[in-house]
Amino acid sequence: MKKILLVLSHDVEDVEALGTRALLRRAGLDVITATFQRSLSITTAFGLKVEVDAHVEDLELNSFDMLLIPGGKYVKETIDLHDKMQVLAKAFDALDKPIAAICAGPRFLGRAGILDGKMYTAFPGSEVDMPNGKSYLKEKKAYRDNHIITGRSAGSIYEFVYEIVSYLLSEEHAKALFKQIEY
Repeated sequence: MKKILLVLSHDVEDVEALGTRALLRRAGLDVITATFQRSLSITTAFGLKVEVDAHVEDLELNSFDMLLIPGGKYVKETIDLHDKMQVLAKAFDALDKPIAAICAGPRFLGRAGILDGKMYTAFPGSEVDMPNGKSYLKEKKAYRDNHIITGRSAGSIYEFVYEIVSYLLSEEHAKALFKQIEY
């Protein structure tokens, strides 16, 4: 079973994190949540209390098939404070493992240089952190450029999940998932 590392933080966007996780699990993917926070209990942007599976530093990154970075106001609050997410993303990129980021999440990839020369989408305004990106596709809800998948916002999680499932499993799996949920 393919395994995805989903990084959660206080003030993560609920739908982008938890909705995406639910759909990926429904598709048969193993989604492990982890955090850089001291506590394994986080509170989402809209007040949900979530118990996270592990601390990022306690995990063996080689055991994961993909890194998933949701957006939310935590991005704005942490991106200038430390580079932990960028370091993590660079580690996955160095292993040629896919990375998926949605909404403001791609800002971490831009800061890490991972979007250099790539086409991507992100929440409007987030493109300021991708100065060397090939092209910002603001009209796209989700986009895949090689092993990098980006999504625009909470309103695009279905398209974002479709790209992830198509990449990790197959387009047939993605179509079956969407038929199952009557999308």
